[in-house]
Amino acid sequence: MTITPARADSLGLVFDRTDELGTAGHEQVVFCRDPATGLRAIVAIHDTRLGPALGGTRFYLYTSEAKALTDVLRLSQGMTHKAAAAGIALGGGKAVIIGDPATIKTPALLAAYGRFVDSLSGRYFTAADVGTTAQDLDVVATTTRYVVGSNGGSGDSGFSTACGVFSAMRSTAEHRWGEGGLRGTRVGVEGVGKVGTHLVALLLEEGAEVTVADASEAAVARLLERQPGVTVRHSVLNAPVDVYAPCALGATLTPSSVGTIRASIVCGAANNQLLDSSVARLLQGRGITWVPDYVANAGGLIQVAGEIGDRTADEVRSGIAGIADTMRAILRRSEYSGRLPSEVAADIVAERLAAAPNRDEVRS
Repeated sequence: MTITPARADSLGLVFDRTDELGTAGHEQVVFCRDPATGLRAIVAIHDTRLGPALGGTRFYLYTSEAKALTDVLRLSQGMTHKAAAAGIALGGGKAVIIGDPATIKTPALLAAYGRFVDSLSGRYFTAADVGTTAQDLDVVATTTRYVVGSNGGSGDSGFSTACGVFSAMRSTAEHRWGEGGLRGTRVGVEGVGKVGTHLVALLLEEGAEVTVADASEAAVARLLERQPGVTVRHSVLNAPVDVYAPCALGATLTPSSVGTIRASIVCGAANNQLLDSSVARLLQGRGITWVPDYVANAGGLIQVAGEIGDRTADEVRSGIAGIADTMRAILRRSEYSGRLPSEVAADIVAERLAAAPNRDEVRS
């Protein structure tokens, strides 16, 4: 196995980037290649001022290593924000494994990946993400103890993530439309994987009308077996809905797509929903309330973080329910200050990171 640190080079892949990630301030980026198993992985540790980095492992067929790197840098920064906004004493990190999990994922590759994680000596704890499961983490856990969310731990975090998104969405709907909240509203859910499927069930129980879209016909078919009452469309981004819930991959909110959105609220589980931060103001200009993704989708993080902090099941459930209170506070502060909800959320993150104790002093 070959492990190499990232370096600033003429391509500006990490430290000399010309996009917003150029000032993100990642602490460490490490690449791993294991020819014996075909493993190609990247771990990005963004910020550990609040504690060791925690974030899932995304197993995905990127078209280039540069795109994989950009994704892991964005995702790890989002994890820092997510933990800080949720009041969790952990830092932000993320990992990607490059390749099609349907064809190259093997126990040997996952075990090699575990050794890679273990080489970081606890600076990074891994969990599941797109393309990885609790069963995969069981294998990873055979070669490292820095794993959360396996079947031997708290298990799959999809339901907890969906609960957090639902709580944030309902509190935003109540703020906008009154105490009726989501009852009788039309919600478009984009992506019905392990989070979106749970979210659909919660919305239907609440009395919302649900429209879904997913590139996977198999995923839609599985959902319809459970929830035959949902409507299926090719896309929900521009559907006639009140709430748009992106729950697939990120960057669906772009300067061009904003003009097509018919929803009044955007709240979903996808990470990095904005192409860049300027899109938040474009949404506000159209009267659309965007719920910062790292606030809404923190439920899964709260669940798996509970393993590191030895929190009880009741404490974890309380933490996930608290996402609604966090969102209400953000909306009130936004209304009072005239700042975007995304700006208020960023302020909260900055305040909590600035208040973190000096870790060198704590160790001494």
